[in-house]
Amino acid sequence: MSDNMCLGVTERLKPILAEVREIVQNDVLPIEEKWHHETANAADRWAHTPWQLETLEALKAKARSKNLWNFWLTKTGLTASDKGFGLTTVEYAHLAEQMGWCHLAPEVFNCSAPDTGNMEVFEKYGTEEHKERWLKPMLEGKVRSAYLMTEPDVASSDATNLEFSAVKDGDEWVLNGEKYWSSGAGDPRCEVYILMARTEAKGDDMSRRHKQHSMFVVPADLPGITKLRAMTIFGQDDAPHGHLHMKFDNVRIPADALLIGEGRGFEVSQGRLGPGRIHHCMRAIGQAERALELLCKRATSREAFGRPLAKLGGNYDIIADCRIGIEQARLLCLKAASLMDTGDHRAAGPYISMIKVAAPQVALKVIDEAMQMHGGVGISQDTPLANMFVQMRTLRFADGPDAVHRMQVARKELRGYTNQKV
Repeated sequence: MSDNMCLGVTERLKPILAEVREIVQNDVLPIEEKWHHETANAADRWAHTPWQLETLEALKAKARSKNLWNFWLTKTGLTASDKGFGLTTVEYAHLAEQMGWCHLAPEVFNCSAPDTGNMEVFEKYGTEEHKERWLKPMLEGKVRSAYLMTEPDVASSDATNLEFSAVKDGDEWVLNGEKYWSSGAGDPRCEVYILMARTEAKGDDMSRRHKQHSMFVVPADLPGITKLRAMTIFGQDDAPHGHLHMKFDNVRIPADALLIGEGRGFEVSQGRLGPGRIHHCMRAIGQAERALELLCKRATSREAFGRPLAKLGGNYDIIADCRIGIEQARLLCLKAASLMDTGDHRAAGPYISMIKVAAPQVALKVIDEAMQMHGGVGISQDTPLANMFVQMRTLRFADGPDAVHRMQVARKELRGYTNQKV
């Protein structure tokens, strides 16, 4: 790790960060409650209401007019393109924290998942045709996308298990199988999928385990694609975004839908997931900060038994522990981001696994304490806390469950103590 590591807000970033914070706090957060109400009461919950579309497009237009757009395209994400700010990963991480305060905010700045990761895939690995057809309208915020990797019938935390097949037939690939937790596939604006499929028969050769899968670009409107159902999270289907269970029945795509080469799916997925995990975790820090703010406002504005809530029980300790946890998690996230900026992705790997475990757990702890401080209202629709809890609990599964990331961290830790593979 560089001795010159800088984890703070740079002079270049300060005005950008201030403008992003202003839009999130003054424009996005105030509409959140109405947004959820519109969705809950819409005639078609899988389509945005006119008010939602008009409001979202107005916010995006405001962000673009201020050039607050496509921050995700950092220096480490740039190839031959000079699009974007060219921020460092650390600088973008600070912005991601601010955008994490509200689930709508990332899209306002064209920095929402899974689009950011998919745009990175097109930017790093796509052909010129891919970039013109898909990346260009995505950079303009005109279309959305989904990332299809997880499968219902295998332990997808070990992606070498994936069985969804892609078979070459002349100048086409034929896709068959099922995918689920396809986040964003329910959005009516979703027009393209990045999909991982097995292109080599499963064998016992361990050296080839990570060379049996490939990554493809799949238009969302092809014949043979069936949206079986929306997956629910704690009973919520996250409409109109959605996490779909989908079936592909002899879906044909052209040979040039293959990204960079057969058997290189893991190369693409790791190039996509590393930065994305940092973004997720910094948004989790934003959620934790928002929850702590709500907790403290409640603790100082309500009384019970003749005293402010803050002074009852162990609430001082609870508030202090929340602040300590947030600061620790943020610094760990920024350290991982700094290691990405050095270009040593192998060194960054264990730290990305660390934050993927730590950040959601810290956020969950703070949100849980905020709900407790609010009493019954804390788990109702009258605060955002219940939705925040669902999002953070889900993040402990997204991009790899805790157990997988802990295994990676432990393996790295043990490597210096044994000559055997652990």
